[in-house]
Amino acid sequence: MSELKRLVLIAIAGISFVLGVVGMFLPLMPTTCFMLLAVWAASRSSPRLARWIREHPRFGPAVMAWEGERAIPRHAKRLAAGMLALSMLVLMLTVSLLWLKLTLIIGLALLGAWILTRPEPALDG
Repeated sequence: MSELKRLVLIAIAGISFVLGVVGMFLPLMPTTCFMLLAVWAASRSSPRLARWIREHPRFGPAVMAWEGERAIPRHAKRLAAGMLALSMLVLMLTVSLLWLKLTLIIGLALLGAWILTRPEPALDG
């Protein structure tokens, strides 16, 4: 792999990780998908960074559950559903264009349905 490609992937991993952390606090910003992107990019460019994300006490279990079983832990589903509901409320109150508001809310509702129908990890309680 070229050094430029490795640096680009490390940058993607770092930016995705930071966005995932921001997503813990802001509606409309997903956390887990940014962490998955971060670990994917890190796996191809920096095994040490990928291992650090997988072993991280807050983000690691969800990443490992997705990679191993394509499963989402119950607490992550609940948090995602709550943040999506909050995001839909914010959109209802702030977006003035009806077509845009409906498109975004329907998209978030579909995303929520997809998340809630994913299996839970075998060891999740």
